[in-house]
Amino acid sequence: MDNLIIILLILLVGLILGIFFFGGLWWTTKKGVVSKSPVIWFFGSLIIRLGVTVAVIYFVSNSHWERMLVCLAGFIIARTIVLKVTQLPEVNKLVNKPKEAYLHLFERVNSK
Repeated sequence: MDNLIIILLILLVGLILGIFFFGGLWWTTKKGVVSKSPVIWFFGSLIIRLGVTVAVIYFVSNSHWERMLVCLAGFIIARTIVLKVTQLPEVNKLVNKPKEAYLHLFERVNSK
């Protein structure tokens, strides 16, 4: 029973970590695209997100590959959640129309 609780907590940590990582990537992309210095946004975000993610996974796994695998599963589940939450509805309509999608996104970036 204790192992089940530990596994569920590690899965929860993986979910939170994935939301932090992929939500941070989404936020960085939104800010970096319109920034005067996007290199600082993208590189700084990469270092912070990667550093926190690796440190937390290492700490949580405690030298057990099973725990690392469960944390990674939560991380991947969080990726799916963040993709669903952050996806724009108008982009869904344009998925199979690459030319229209490009023009739509180009207009959005230039309008800001």
